[in-house]
Amino acid sequence: MAQDDPKDPPTAYYWHNWADSHGVSHMTKCPFHKYTLKTMNKPAAPQWSDPQPKGVAQVISTVQPDHWNGAWHPDPKVQWIIPLKGTWFVQAMDGTRVEMGPGDVSLGEDQRTTPDAQGHKGHLAGNVTSGPVTLMVIQLAEAPTVDQPCRFK
Repeated sequence: MAQDDPKDPPTAYYWHNWADSHGVSHMTKCPFHKYTLKTMNKPAAPQWSDPQPKGVAQVISTVQPDHWNGAWHPDPKVQWIIPLKGTWFVQAMDGTRVEMGPGDVSLGEDQRTTPDAQGHKGHLAGNVTSGPVTLMVIQLAEAPTVDQPCRFK
């Protein structure tokens, strides 16, 4: 049976938690959209892929206990966060709150935020669903940017 060969590349999305030049964090929905159809390793069939910049990374598996609350904090490094089990949320300093579960992707890059009038810096995060929330975190050896939402395209 032949596999379908779609003509139009897909679009997938990630949430980018980024800092502006005033030190305020924001959550922006960003597309991955430079997909090409090719095999990752023959004889595997072609698949759509959108490679990101090469670099040094550390992969960390985390399990947030039931009712985990991360308080206000910036991400320790520029990092991709991929929920594997359960649902968690991220709230930016601008008030935008996004809930993410399996199938969602987030890029945390709020290191260059500054405390607001309430002392909030970075983002607020916590579990939404009952029970533990499992995340895959991929920390990058990238310098954090300012005013560059959706910089990984």
